[in-house]
Amino acid sequence: MNSNIFFQKKKVKIKSIFPNLRIRKNFIINEVKPLHSATKNDLTFFDSLRYKDEAQNTKGSVCITTDNLKDYLPKQTNKVLVKSVLLELAKVLKKIYPFADIDYPDFTLNKPNINKFKHVKFGNNVLIGKNIKCGKNTVIGSNTIIQSNVVIGNDCVIGSGVIIKNSILGNRVVIQDGCKIGQKGFGFIPLKDKNIKFPHIGKVIINDNVEIASGCTLDRGSVDDTVIGKNTYLDNQVHLAHNVKIGSNCMIAGQVGFAGSSVIGNNVSIGGQAGISGHLKIGNNVKIGGGSGVVKDIDDNQIVMGYPAVPLKEFIKISKK
Repeated sequence: MNSNIFFQKKKVKIKSIFPNLRIRKNFIINEVKPLHSATKNDLTFFDSLRYKDEAQNTKGSVCITTDNLKDYLPKQTNKVLVKSVLLELAKVLKKIYPFADIDYPDFTLNKPNINKFKHVKFGNNVLIGKNIKCGKNTVIGSNTIIQSNVVIGNDCVIGSGVIIKNSILGNRVVIQDGCKIGQKGFGFIPLKDKNIKFPHIGKVIINDNVEIASGCTLDRGSVDDTVIGKNTYLDNQVHLAHNVKIGSNCMIAGQVGFAGSSVIGNNVSIGGQAGISGHLKIGNNVKIGGGSGVVKDIDDNQIVMGYPAVPLKEFIKISKK
């Protein structure tokens, strides 16, 4: 059974994709998952030393990787050695999830059945897709679109002109006007004659008591998920790229941008127009000044500012020169 409720999955055997792979059982690929969450009969991938700890502990049955990284993987993990991990992964994802590389329109959209959603209040011109779930006392504003299989919890407020797809929302979530949530992220493999689109099979998970202000865009995960922790607030025009994870009790000011796969700890505050580069780890209780450019990991309990972002005391010394 396909555990991915948002994307159609084909039943594909591992040997049909990798015919030269030496493996005892030609199993049907269960899911394509990151190293840390892959289990038996899952396909995973390893393309950077940054993830060597996850590689050493992965439970995935088969891993796409390179010759110089293979020895970090467990002996029981079958290795597929390639020159470009992400290019090979994009091709595999397209075969297993053929409709995840483009966001096609949802042609199941229709006016909500009031009898089915007795405890939900809808504004004018709301459209919803098939199989959506919406909790009690939730309010959805005019001209909003909720696409197929989206899950919305209790006591949520969804503003006007919002589009939500490929997402699961907790309870008491507030999403203000004009937000776009769950769309495909910016992912492709540039080749000489043609760019290969990278399918995005992940989702957006928004936990309880989160508030997202007007005009924010939250991309769904590529292979992992994009996640916002409990009681986190996003100001206007914040952008989260695919696979970004933000912890609990964070405050993100307007026009902050997060590049893909960065992980933000708990109790983090980020000033307006700051930029966070991709694949970074920002610790707990960190404060990042407005307009800063974060290009490397930040440990717990740090205050940083500037471009590139440095500890606040160092930034003040530099500013005085």
